[in-house]
Amino acid sequence: MKNILIASFDMEVGGVERSLVSMLDQFDYNSHEIDLMLYKHQGEFMNLINNKTNLLNEVPQYTTFRKSIGETFQDRHYAIGISRVLSKLHAEIFRRISRVAEPGYYQMQLMWKYALPYLPQIEKEYDVAISYLWPHYFIAYKIKAKKKIAWIHTDYSNVETNVQMDLEMWREFDHIVAVSDACKESFLSKYGELENKVIVIENITSPDFIKMMADKESAEPMMNDKRFKLMTVARLSHAKGIDNAVKALRLLKDKGYKDIAWYVVGYGGDEVAIKELIESNGLEDQFSLLGKKTNPYPYIKACDLYVQPSRYEGKAVTVTEAKILGKPILITNYATAKSQVEDGIDGVICDLNIEGIAAGIERLYKKYELRNKLINHITNQDYSNTYELEKLYGVM
Repeated sequence: MKNILIASFDMEVGGVERSLVSMLDQFDYNSHEIDLMLYKHQGEFMNLINNKTNLLNEVPQYTTFRKSIGETFQDRHYAIGISRVLSKLHAEIFRRISRVAEPGYYQMQLMWKYALPYLPQIEKEYDVAISYLWPHYFIAYKIKAKKKIAWIHTDYSNVETNVQMDLEMWREFDHIVAVSDACKESFLSKYGELENKVIVIENITSPDFIKMMADKESAEPMMNDKRFKLMTVARLSHAKGIDNAVKALRLLKDKGYKDIAWYVVGYGGDEVAIKELIESNGLEDQFSLLGKKTNPYPYIKACDLYVQPSRYEGKAVTVTEAKILGKPILITNYATAKSQVEDGIDGVICDLNIEGIAAGIERLYKKYELRNKLINHITNQDYSNTYELEKLYGVM
């Protein structure tokens, strides 16, 4: 019986968290004893954690990574609070000098680096320790394990990080798991010297579970909307390109397409800015933010076209889920897009800009035959992939 530790931040609604729930459901508990370390016991997916998993108690210092700086000081974690302030100032200076659009990844690196001396070591030693979400400093430096594995879910060629700082951390791991071949290639374009450590294990998906959840509740207000319905499930952040989606719908409205409605399930730091963008473009009656949903599948099932307008992705879990629910798909041509969609076969890839998104929607809106062709193809595919876990057992 192997002792395994899996660490992640929390169980808030998100693609990474859904893939973690699926992996925990499919694990072989006869051969593995699983401890799950969540920095904060919060999120709508908490009750979806397999009851054979041993959920460890919160460690107060680690909960700060899911709290504001003010809350961190209120909880008397003064050294960690000061490290958070320093990382924020450092990242802001970096943003102004380098003129990067989103220094959030760099700030998170700094936050962990500055806080490390004030975070407790976990005494139990494991056979295998798995860090499921970047940054992986906790497993790298605060856990004793015979083997360490880190997961990567994003396109690292598109995020600003301190490469040298990351390399020191990555060297602590025996294996690095990418969720797609394209995700692996983008990672190696930045961290080429780690090639011998990187393997590909795709996100575990359960078509039966997704279809069951899609029928579990109704997708109001979409069900009574007779317009052509677009759906996106995504975090409201720069990476997911929801701002470009709003502007693309404005272009379509200007061309006379007033019977297209775009629904977005998700939440995030850009919510206020996106709401303001919707209002300034006069799209309150066509672009709807539905907020956080524990079960997004009824909404995907209710749409006519699933759209992923992202600026970058590792492998979007929601795209595979939309395929499982038999939906035609439009995704932008981010670096890893071709690993998710074969253009014209199981979806359409459009240019990664506002005009490209609008043109892709217009094409699929007008071409009923193309939508049917995509649907006919994806409904004849098998998207179950629990065999991917065999690769993980192999490296463990």
